Amino acid sequence: MTPRPLSRTALAAAVALTLTLPAQADPAARAHALLARMTLDEKASQLQSTSPAIARLGIPAYNWWNEGLHGVARAGNATVFPQAIGLAATWNAALAERVADTVGTEFRAKYLETVHPDGGADMYRGLTVWSPNVNIFRDPRWGRGQETYGEDPYLTSRLGVAYIRGLQGSDPGAPKVSATVKHFAVHSGPEADRHREDVHPSPRDLTETYLPAFHAAVTEAHVLSLMCAYNAVNGLPACASGPLLKDLLRDAWKFQGHVVSDCGAIADIHSEGAHRYVDTPERAVAAAIKTGTDVMCEFGDSPTATPATTVRAVRQGLLAEADVDRAVLRLLEARIRLGLLDAPRPWAGITAKDYDTPADRRLNLEAARQSLVLLKNDGLLPLKTAPRRIAVIGPNADSVDALVGNYSGTPSKPITVLAGLRARFPQAQVTFVEGTGWVAPPLQDVPADALCLDAACTHPGVRTERFDNPDLAGAPAAVDTGAQAAFRWGWPDRFDRKTSTRWSGYLRAAETGPHHLRLKGGQGYRIRIDGRLVTDLWDIAWPTTNTPVELAAGKVYRIEIEARQLGWDGEQMLQWTRPSFDDTAALEAARAADLVVFAGGLTWQLEGEEMSVNAPGFAGGDRTSLDLPAPQEALLERLGSLGKPLVLVNMSGSAMSLNWAAGHVPAIIQAWYPGGEGGQAVAELIAGDYSPAGRLPVTFYKSASDLPPFKDYGMQGRTYKYFKGEPLYPFGHGLSYTQFSYKLAAPAPRAVCAGCAVKVAVDVKNDGPRAGDEVVQVYVARSGPAAPNRTLVRFARVTLQPGEKRRLTFDLDGKALSTVDAAGKRSVEPGQATVWIGGGQPGPRTAGVALKVGVKGRRGLPPF
Repeated sequence: MTPRPLSRTALAAAVALTLTLPAQADPAARAHALLARMTLDEKASQLQSTSPAIARLGIPAYNWWNEGLHGVARAGNATVFPQAIGLAATWNAALAERVADTVGTEFRAKYLETVHPDGGADMYRGLTVWSPNVNIFRDPRWGRGQETYGEDPYLTSRLGVAYIRGLQGSDPGAPKVSATVKHFAVHSGPEADRHREDVHPSPRDLTETYLPAFHAAVTEAHVLSLMCAYNAVNGLPACASGPLLKDLLRDAWKFQGHVVSDCGAIADIHSEGAHRYVDTPERAVAAAIKTGTDVMCEFGDSPTATPATTVRAVRQGLLAEADVDRAVLRLLEARIRLGLLDAPRPWAGITAKDYDTPADRRLNLEAARQSLVLLKNDGLLPLKTAPRRIAVIGPNADSVDALVGNYSGTPSKPITVLAGLRARFPQAQVTFVEGTGWVAPPLQDVPADALCLDAACTHPGVRTERFDNPDLAGAPAAVDTGAQAAFRWGWPDRFDRKTSTRWSGYLRAAETGPHHLRLKGGQGYRIRIDGRLVTDLWDIAWPTTNTPVELAAGKVYRIEIEARQLGWDGEQMLQWTRPSFDDTAALEAARAADLVVFAGGLTWQLEGEEMSVNAPGFAGGDRTSLDLPAPQEALLERLGSLGKPLVLVNMSGSAMSLNWAAGHVPAIIQAWYPGGEGGQAVAELIAGDYSPAGRLPVTFYKSASDLPPFKDYGMQGRTYKYFKGEPLYPFGHGLSYTQFSYKLAAPAPRAVCAGCAVKVAVDVKNDGPRAGDEVVQVYVARSGPAAPNRTLVRFARVTLQPGEKRRLTFDLDGKALSTVDAAGKRSVEPGQATVWIGGGQPGPRTAGVALKVGVKGRRGLPPF
């Protein structure tokens, strides 16, 4: 909350009472009292994401950086819920709030598990949670779209509000954690351009698409923090934008919390190759703080947002100390409200063991079940009888990476698709053959017998040099030998590790042909063969090369691997592909099976945040193609030609152009990244233990060529609201194992005055033989220049038993019947409005009812 200004008299009294002020005193008064005793250097130190302790004032060190997108991330074992896009596919705001409430509890537990004696918290174990991400998934090529709630601003708003309320709890004076809504604003790729992109959205798109979810987070959910984006908007870097952070956020929306920069965004304000909005680090820091950025997150070696830079900005007259004070007061008050300077009395019932509990895992399984979308079903599912032989094939079948998505924790008992099927069908013979890698032959650990210490290969192993810094600088801290080029992080230093390793020796190939070499672990590394640099991913954001190496069977090659150990991944291992690998074993397993399950798609290592992927169809973390990667597509088609009952389980954080599968595979399940219990949920869906009811929060297009250019931020031609073509699977689509019918419960009004509410009641009935959930969707279509095809205005997920009928009533306010003009003005215009209520968008296969309402008069409305 923004502290109330104190008079000089009150401030003097606060200073006198600093040491004796009771913990239950007004947080604003306590914050002012602490500030009054701080030097400029101390104040500047508190504006960093890693804030040092001020021992003489009893202020412990604190790390503001904590991630909670779909569970406590990067802090060891935690409940890993379905990735955010999967939570969106549940169309269940109440469930999202329950999930977030559990995540908030687990953050409290993680904090207690490692809290320092003085109350300080480690990175990823604090109570300031940098989630949720409510950016609009405007284009399926964006790698970070998996972190969002999809392409629709209304659905995103409802789920974002629910998630924030779940994290923070109901008492803003004593929140469980503080949520941070991000990234403000208009942030949605491409990843490679995010540090220099200057977006010029139209006023209509700002009002209608890009800002509503942020407005709802601030004005409805009362989010306690907000993160500004890397990109610029209308010529101003988002973290130094007066129109965004002052005029809109603070003045118009009355935001009272603190603003944190995305990490490295302050450096972008002045850096060459980025925005270069100003010419010095001091001017960049001044621009950010003056416009309302309070926490400056920096990582790596950037010298921009340091305490010294802030102090210099003040002394150079670029920044008033009062601006620094304002930011420090917001941060102190936030920490006081969270109990970070006291014992957390309101949440004393939470213990350090309250994470990854059986109850948490049960909720996780429920969320996974609700997130799965049955895209296609030609009657194969649910299975009529239990199969005797199941062939499980594909790179995601036994992959934990495909369960968790990015920004994730570590599930303690992950259930992959393979494990789920084996558990659900214990009497069946379940055969697993990977069949292919994601984009190439599957990677395998380089075996110990392929590595030698000498050129004659008389001594096995590799030489290992370990350094106590991330850059291989100076003399190694330790030198020894190991059987393989491998490293495992230690505990508890795993999350604070800043080391590096050099492995050297000789490599003897067993086969002749091209080998792809990789160091598993997601950290920067280099590989040299006979002195030639063949892989350079030292800076994973700016790759130099990653090429296959021609090796001859029996020949010995000098090899050197250099690697950093930073962060949370926990394990490194040298891997390669075998040139002789083919899909013979996969096809043989499929021929012998009664049921074939192909689990493919993507993982967070292919699509994600500013990353290096050297593969066709991928670039910088984003995608250049929406197709299933070619090796997977080829194997899937060969499996389909066998004529066996075939289920495709597609795991991805984004829409896929599954064109061949849509025409040839009997059943397709979109599983997203379904979390630690995801494999069980998939197996139960296949078995028919529950009826699927997930619905698409994004449009599945037939091709990326159907869309405008990725860098075009205009909404025309994209998402269900403006796409004029025929989608492969539309937004809101999802099949069930039962059938639902709709009937208007009462005649709708034929006319309504502009801005007046319309009440619509509908009876929804389960006409099928089994219980199931239905997602009732309400769309409004209005005519007018550049008006959307239709707009989602309400939705509800309901459970109905066989034969059960439920009456649902929807109140449509003036906003639901409004349109936005080119100037960004919202109004209710006279004319006809078509209201559709059904199990998806209107279409020949969608049950629902439509009604016409005449709107009389015209009325202007607030933009949001």
